[in-house]
Amino acid sequence: MIFIYILIFFISLIILYISSELVIKGLNEIAKFLGWREFVIAFFIMAFASSLPNLFVGITSALHKIPQLSLGDIMGGNVINLTLAVALSVLFSKNKEISTDSRMVQNSSVFTIIAAILPLLLMLDGNLSRTDGFLLICFFLFYVFWLFSKQERFTKTYNNDLEEPIIKEFKSFLKDISKIILGLIFFIFSAQGIVFSSKFFAEKFNMPLALIGILIVGLGNSLPEIYFAVSSAKKNETWMILGDLMGSVIFPATLILGIVTLICPIEILNFSSIIIARLFLIIAAIFFFLFIKTHHKITKQESIVLLLIFIIFILIEILTK
Repeated sequence: MIFIYILIFFISLIILYISSELVIKGLNEIAKFLGWREFVIAFFIMAFASSLPNLFVGITSALHKIPQLSLGDIMGGNVINLTLAVALSVLFSKNKEISTDSRMVQNSSVFTIIAAILPLLLMLDGNLSRTDGFLLICFFLFYVFWLFSKQERFTKTYNNDLEEPIIKEFKSFLKDISKIILGLIFFIFSAQGIVFSSKFFAEKFNMPLALIGILIVGLGNSLPEIYFAVSSAKKNETWMILGDLMGSVIFPATLILGIVTLICPIEILNFSSIIIARLFLIIAAIFFFLFIKTHHKITKQESIVLLLIFIIFILIEILTK
């Protein structure tokens, strides 16, 4: 029995690696075809796709009148993306740093931090109403409008072969779309395989339920964007990393949480149950923002600080359960 779960775990890791290669190559080619920056492509395709589990969990929980589940899922995911995912990206990158020397990236980081903290501000009155949900969706649409309002923010000139026939280019474009879809499907299944097998090992060795929830379920949902970020870092695809991670914060915290709240408003009966996640989300957002603004790059030393924030978050969550 144990051998089967070990096999599932390692096969899932292999599939995760193969799918990340497919997605990165496909996104690069689509960026060239559309003439868009890699940041924008990763934001709208990879980040949205990796946020689909949050959307499914959110809609399901809202329909069952327990939207608080979605709120916890999104808050935990944002902490992971702003700390662990960023830290691993830097540590696995060739130069042991991620450059953020771009006005568009700098301004997008402001939107990212606002998106992460905005739901926390809106719930100070004890609930997230449908009006709050509408405001969250409006914020997401405003960012999209801002991003596409000036051509230099989303366009990039590539050295494409201008003599290549349009029909051939379009066929290649469709082929790249197919690669990405296939890669994303593999991402989802491989992540589920890792979560499934890891949960078995955790229960087999009597790991605490809190540890299972944080390390396995929470990290399992964030595994696609973490692995994608690390793979992109190894290839020095900085724009891909930032587009994916910022999008993985903005999409769930505004668009998805807004949709969930429109379906079923979220009433916070006990703030103590989410106080730790709220506190660490604010801390992670502030440090992420400061590191991006400082010298316009995230260094190895700064990534270690983010990693320590994540570790402390996990330890406190476990010890207080």
